[in-house]
Amino acid sequence: MNIDVYNPDNYTRGIPHQQFAWLRDNAPVHWHEHPGGHGYWVLSKHADVLAVSRDFRTFSAEQGFVLVDDLPADILDMARNQLLGMDPPKHGPLRRAVITRFTSRMLAELEPRVRAITREVMAQITSPQEVNFVESLAGDLPTAVICSMLEIPRDMWGQIRRWSDMQTSASDPDLGGTEEEVNQASVEMGTYGFQLATERKNQGGDDLISLLINQEVEGHQVSEMEFASLFVQLTVAGNETTRGLISSGLYELLKRPDLYRQLRENPDQLPLAVEEMLRWTCPLHYFRRTATCDTEIRGQKVKAGDRVVMLYSSANFDEEVFDNPLEFDITREHNPHLAFGHGIHLCLGANLARLEAKIFFEEFFRHFDKVESNAEPVFIRSNMIHGFKDMPLTLTPAA
Repeated sequence: MNIDVYNPDNYTRGIPHQQFAWLRDNAPVHWHEHPGGHGYWVLSKHADVLAVSRDFRTFSAEQGFVLVDDLPADILDMARNQLLGMDPPKHGPLRRAVITRFTSRMLAELEPRVRAITREVMAQITSPQEVNFVESLAGDLPTAVICSMLEIPRDMWGQIRRWSDMQTSASDPDLGGTEEEVNQASVEMGTYGFQLATERKNQGGDDLISLLINQEVEGHQVSEMEFASLFVQLTVAGNETTRGLISSGLYELLKRPDLYRQLRENPDQLPLAVEEMLRWTCPLHYFRRTATCDTEIRGQKVKAGDRVVMLYSSANFDEEVFDNPLEFDITREHNPHLAFGHGIHLCLGANLARLEAKIFFEEFFRHFDKVESNAEPVFIRSNMIHGFKDMPLTLTPAA
């Protein structure tokens, strides 16, 4: 079989399940050539992705960041200030500073706010209307939630999303741009985060930026420069993951009208259903690590400096872990999916994304009587981001 997990064109029809299944069966630690002249190890099995995620001493996020492509030196330096690109001991205090703001109590207090924002998003549609669901409802909610938490001025929300799309979907001609434009978007976004942090330092605010920039954890206070990189991570992840989860999740339900009705009539089943949506849609195909020393994975020798790619969208369909993995089962109870990663780099906003998705579907079922799919959705052309860029629906509000 011709295996190519790098070419973004191979993801324009969704997860290439046939190739990934072949890898799991025949080459779970697979050497893949990169167009840049180097190569990398591709891990397709759930157990191997877990093991590498847990072993941050042997597999570094910081050495080359988390992308399989090389970043320009100045962008790499900035990227390493993002939590997802840090190794211990630098990683721990900053993560704990952030995680104190994403507690269960905070999320419980945030729920009414998320619900109010969701209802406002739904209320934009007052009569039967055709929309690109990805850009309208599915995209509007996470942008509004994260920007509200950060108290970003409303007139900047669209810019935040454009910066985010430029960085995550650079390989898609409809969403990305030239390498220079993408790098410029990253710099502009970080600069804006630095500006916000500087403005709110020691000003006594209670927005998320003020809470992060003005607290000390284990003797460490988040600097304006650290926050600039953290800002990029929070806003990009806050937009991309939830948008993909909601749009792809709804698509799978619309393909299965019985499941759609089941959830609409039994919204208490949404928490399990959201976990299956996460497993199935898997917002990120991969993240990379770099070996810090000579080691082995499944008996395969891996040299210090080798790139190792954890293929989440393969691990989430590993037959050794999931019963009938190609069945979309909203009642699946054993579901150790890796949609949010694992280990010290587990996604900070995982529970916020779950909350947003649960509330979104509760309110969506209430607000719309009829939902019609007008055409097949179009996937983002990306070997990293798994999601739609276009999903045309006609939505008819309840009377």
